[in-house]
Amino acid sequence: MNSLSEQIRTRPQAVEGAGTDAVSGALETGPEYELEQDAAGVVSGRVVTLAERRPAIEHWLLSAAEDRARARQEWRTDGLALLRCGGVFSVVQISATVVHVAVGTEDPRAVNDYLAGAVLGPVFVDREMLRYCVLAGSSTGPLRDWKRAGNDAEFMGVGHYLGVPAVDAIDLTARRAWCVEMASLGDLAPAAAVSQLVHIGRYRLAGGERHLGG
Repeated sequence: MNSLSEQIRTRPQAVEGAGTDAVSGALETGPEYELEQDAAGVVSGRVVTLAERRPAIEHWLLSAAEDRARARQEWRTDGLALLRCGGVFSVVQISATVVHVAVGTEDPRAVNDYLAGAVLGPVFVDREMLRYCVLAGSSTGPLRDWKRAGNDAEFMGVGHYLGVPAVDAIDLTARRAWCVEMASLGDLAPAAAVSQLVHIGRYRLAGGERHLGG
């Protein structure tokens, strides 16, 4: 017999005969399912879409705002709100050149798909500034290998502020939009994954520069 969490992953429509402890454990499997237990002890669940999770994610991001109400209004009117780094999250900004070379294309959809599998955390792009912004844990800190002449990667922690797009900004042609949405509250990119992306882009870029230089 599969465990409750396994049953929920493979058959989210209904789970019967599970006690309260089992339900509590199942809730820790992730935000994909919403579970309810009736008076008879029957647990039912349904898939929760990313669109349905966005309000909770927005609320979480707003904890990084100086003024929640103003930031929320800025998202509604401007599509962008100024949030502080170094609290609930930090940011690693990576130049679009490094990212595109790592991916092997500038096609927005292909870039988004690649980042979703490589970075393992939320990413948004500023197409005017030509930067990709990866949300990482606030305890990550500025790793030495991110620092390099040319400023192709920059860590933004305490003391930094950054314009963050609204959680539903996902248009592939928008100036600022999410490439990879936050899957659940506090689901941030691990430093190792960010470093790997930067290393791949730099390595391939250096190889291309040597080739072009003869």
